[in-house]
Amino acid sequence: MSAPEIALLSAGLVADDRGMPNLLAFIPAAFLMAMVPGPATVMLIKQSAKGSRRNAFATVAGIEAGVAFWGLAAVFGLTALLIASQVAYDVLRIAGAVFLIYLGVKALFFRKGADDAAEPAGRGFRSGFLINVSNPKAGVFAISFLPQFVPSDAGPWPLLLCVAVWIAVDIVWYSSLALLVTRLGEWLRRDRVKLWLERTSGGVLVGFGVTVALEG
Repeated sequence: MSAPEIALLSAGLVADDRGMPNLLAFIPAAFLMAMVPGPATVMLIKQSAKGSRRNAFATVAGIEAGVAFWGLAAVFGLTALLIASQVAYDVLRIAGAVFLIYLGVKALFFRKGADDAAEPAGRGFRSGFLINVSNPKAGVFAISFLPQFVPSDAGPWPLLLCVAVWIAVDIVWYSSLALLVTRLGEWLRRDRVKLWLERTSGGVLVGFGVTVALEG
C-alpha cells in the first residue's frame, strides 16, 4: 500500500455519529486516492493516447466497473475473504501480477501496426475492467478505506452511498485525464512518440506486476 493510501487510512476523523457517511471528508479523500498513479492510470493513458475518445471513455467505464465490483464486494463482506484467507489473496495476487506483466510485455514487444483509433471500444472497457478486478490490493483497500467514513452500526446503505460517490469522483478525475490525453492525440500518435509511450507504459506495467508478485 502506498504512502498516500496509508495517510488516508490513518486520517481517522471520519464517521458521522448520525449513521450517515462523512462525505465532507470522503470526497477529498476519494480524489486523492484517484490521483495516486497506479495500473489503471497507466492503462487509461495508454488507451487514450490512441486518439479515440470513444475508446478512452470505454476504458474509464471499465475502470469504474472494476471499482464498483470491489466496492460492492467490500459492502457485502466478500473482500473479507481476501484478508481471512492468505491462499485466496495469494492466488489473486499472482494472477493479477501475471496479467500486468503480460500487458507490459505485449506493449513492449508485440506492437501491432493497425490503426489505433479504429480499435473497438469494447477492448478498452475490457482492459480497464480487468486491470482493476485482477488487483487484490484494490479489494483489501476498499474494505479498509470505506468503513473509515461510516459508523460501524450504520448498515449497508451508507457504504453503498460511499461506493457511488467513489465512482463519481473517479469518473470526474479519469474523464478529465482522458480528455487531456486525447486532445494531445495527434502529437502522441507520431511514430517516435507512440513508440516511446508504448515502451514506457509497457515497462511501468511490468514494474507494477513484479511489485505485486514480490510483495508479502
